[in-house]
Amino acid sequence: MGIGGTAKKLQKVAEMAEDVYARLNELREQLAEMRQTAQETRERIDRLETENAEQRALLEALAEQEGIDVEAVTANAHIHEAESDADDAASDSSEETADGAADAADADDSTGGN
Repeated sequence: MGIGGTAKKLQKVAEMAEDVYARLNELREQLAEMRQTAQETRERIDRLETENAEQRALLEALAEQEGIDVEAVTANAHIHEAESDADDAASDSSEETADGAADAADADDSTGGN
């Protein structure tokens, strides 16, 4: 191999290195943006949690003035949510079972029931 071939290979390696360097810089910028976004999100969540705690305290104070048992209301809400989740899971399960039975029936039909 001559000097020209070696020069071409070195040029190709140099171009590849430049591409890798450029991509690395892009990734660094993306990482910095992601860190900034994560920090902003963390701060927003902290603010929302504080606001939520303040609102909960106000609601509990109002409920106490009205003679409402907050714990009982919360427990009932959790019960209804759990029942709803269980109904959804049972519905999804029965749909999957029905789909499986329909697929099996289709397979029997296509093979002549044998």
